[in-house]
Amino acid sequence: MDYRNFILERKAIQLKNGNLIPEINFDNASTTPVFNTVMDKINDFMHIYCCIDGGQSQREKDAMHLFEEARTGILNFVKGDKNKDVVIFMKNATEAINKLSYRLLEPERKDVVLTTEMEHYSNILPWREKYTVDYIAVDNQGKLSLEDLETKLLKYNGAVKLVTVCGVSNITGYINPIYKIAEIAHKYKAQIHVDGAQYIPHLPVDMKPSDSAQHIDYFTFSSHKMYAPFGAGILIGPRALFEKGIPEYTGDRAVKYMSFDSVIWADPPLKEEAGTPNIIGVIALAEAIKTLTELGMENVQKYESELLQYALQRLRQIQDLHLYIDSAAFGIGIIPFNFKGIPHYILSRILADEAGIITRNGEMNATVYVNKLLTAYPDATQNYIAGITSPSPGVVRTSFALYNTKEEIDVFIGLLLKISKDKKLYVEKYKSSQN
Repeated sequence: MDYRNFILERKAIQLKNGNLIPEINFDNASTTPVFNTVMDKINDFMHIYCCIDGGQSQREKDAMHLFEEARTGILNFVKGDKNKDVVIFMKNATEAINKLSYRLLEPERKDVVLTTEMEHYSNILPWREKYTVDYIAVDNQGKLSLEDLETKLLKYNGAVKLVTVCGVSNITGYINPIYKIAEIAHKYKAQIHVDGAQYIPHLPVDMKPSDSAQHIDYFTFSSHKMYAPFGAGILIGPRALFEKGIPEYTGDRAVKYMSFDSVIWADPPLKEEAGTPNIIGVIALAEAIKTLTELGMENVQKYESELLQYALQRLRQIQDLHLYIDSAAFGIGIIPFNFKGIPHYILSRILADEAGIITRNGEMNATVYVNKLLTAYPDATQNYIAGITSPSPGVVRTSFALYNTKEEIDVFIGLLLKISKDKKLYVEKYKSSQN
């Protein structure tokens, strides 16, 4: 199947030399393009776009039906428990994690949250001011240590409230064994939250039944990494949690009734969704999920794995290129790398300016993890001290999605081979033009 047919056609871009060429987007871990089906749905929905809060017209009823139907589609997509779980719409995954950090908080307790050394800022910072936070270690290859997880659960002797981990690293693409982590967490009476932002566009998700030792208690993700624009974040968790207490954001839609001296809160999820919701973002996400379901996540995973294996096989043949992953067997289509003698920020610019190849570079909101990877490979650290000092340590990251092709990878490899033959020329050219 040619998955390119499902992606909204992108305009050609103009290189510095004036040539117009097709853009090659290898930065899908940041944001994906849009499905044609999603754009069609958005255009169709705009004819009935309206406020969905309490109106009695048929237009408002139709819009509300689509909005609420999206919750059901999302819960089915992740195999959540329709009798116990609730889907809460947020503006992005970061806000979803922040909400969870507030709603789990019991100020009278001194709870511990275990996160990991591989996390994005968004799964570290929300926890730090509210809980005692400790970090599960990663090894020198960037893989999570399950032994350290269990050691820390034993150390805190029942005080760990939550283990919060990324399903997939945004730097290395390593897939964390979330079901094994859930088993270990539940063994010590802790719950588990999975940041699924990098997981859900590439792999089948199954939150497992609530009575299973492998049950995922909380799952968060965002639409902009799964072929839907306008931004929508999702928090899924047990309804019982959100029935208690007061939400951190209050206002319209969050209440059933208010007088000067009393409030009757709405039932979840409305209680957690104060203000006018991102209707179009939710409709777009629901349609993206329908398309991914039709394509089959197992098929998506298989195709992207083939791209990753193909790219790694060819990259390993390039002299002075250092890869920070060792195998396609443990991850999705993300490849972090450095080129000896070329700082990451210059290499990323060369790829963009010479061939329209979009990558990401730097620490990518996972400073602790990237620095650990660089420390694990001391020779690679010298990539930034070859006569040029980088603004900060980092790597270049390519990240594939279902519409990328082996032909695009060939263009990428071809340019890297050219750079390898004349690194000094390229570095001097881009060093002199950086201002």
